[in-house]
Amino acid sequence: MASKTATKDVITLKGSAAIVSEFFGYAANSILYNRGVYPEECFVKVKKYGLPMLLIEDDAVKAFLACLTSQISEWLESGKLQRVVLVIMSKASSEVLERWNFNIETDNEVVEKGVSRAKSDKEIMREIQAIMRQIASSITYLPCLDEPCKGKENASLSLSLSLSLFMCCPFVSGVFDVLAYTDTDLEIPVTWMESDAKLILNPQMVKLHSFDTKIHKVDTLVSYKNDEWDEQ
Repeated sequence: MASKTATKDVITLKGSAAIVSEFFGYAANSILYNRGVYPEECFVKVKKYGLPMLLIEDDAVKAFLACLTSQISEWLESGKLQRVVLVIMSKASSEVLERWNFNIETDNEVVEKGVSRAKSDKEIMREIQAIMRQIASSITYLPCLDEPCKGKENASLSLSLSLSLFMCCPFVSGVFDVLAYTDTDLEIPVTWMESDAKLILNPQMVKLHSFDTKIHKVDTLVSYKNDEWDEQ
């Protein structure tokens, strides 16, 4: 009698880097949509990870995110990327309102020796689905971003980087910055610059799900500004 055997998919360093960088692109789009950084009409609906997802149609922001995910993939393959943070800031004061943290643990043996790992693609997708669902429901556990965020319509994009390196993207109602925490011996690309950590004073934090390719593990956490009324 034949028996069923659970199959695992071979995961290479390059393949894992592609999975994680693509995840960040979709996660960033989802955050920008669900946190109201751009209006609904700026997005188009697609299907990804077995879920309806929204991608921004603005050409400048699309180019920005494409450049970002390409660089993230390169750093993941080199094993030099430790964390990526998407920051939402106030227009009036430049105060940081939210920090979406994606902490990355890398299997150094894979980087150093070129070995592969095994994990089902379906299992990885289920883990990513759980994170995307939490981002989509963020309106239920995060405060409304009532105050305008930083930026000007039709402002040009700039990129930056963190040891803390940083990239910033101005948009119609606000700005989001992207920080990349890297190894200190990294050569800084010309489109990035060193940055402060853009921290929030006495933040509230919500830990989200994680996913693991067996080469890169991504832990997700969002920290946000305390509402003064809630503290009284």
